[in-house]
Amino acid sequence: MTKITDDMKDIISRAILSFVATVNEDGTPNLSPKASLKAHGDKLFFANMASPNTIRNLRANPAIEINVVDVFSRRGYRFRGTAEILPPGTDDYRAIAEWVWEINGREYPVHQVVRIEVEDARPVLSPAYTFGDADEAQLRTAYMPKYGVRPLDSG
Repeated sequence: MTKITDDMKDIISRAILSFVATVNEDGTPNLSPKASLKAHGDKLFFANMASPNTIRNLRANPAIEINVVDVFSRRGYRFRGTAEILPPGTDDYRAIAEWVWEINGREYPVHQVVRIEVEDARPVLSPAYTFGDADEAQLRTAYMPKYGVRPLDSG
């Protein structure tokens, strides 16, 4: 099991959108966007709101990879692990479902919650960190305008 660090939790909460990779029955990859990824302790969780292919794949093969990147800082993490599908009624299901409903409203379905035992976590870094000699502050300053956003005023 891999420890989920505070930096990993911070990236997950800032990035909001992550991508979950599973394996289809024919061996091809299935990539599914998730806006419900949450770290709790040393496990990751997401809600199944509209991902029948992801759930079908995980029932057949629980291997999973999750990629989450903060587009402004141009860095993130790749998590590899084993998934378990939790039905309604479990404590972890209730905790994640309540969090999803608090953010999105009760009209959002939470069919199941997926809990991931993280076996490996690796950083994902833009080449600008390696070859461009940039730091996170410089990349944020450069990339926020590219996405048409500006920092919130701190006052």
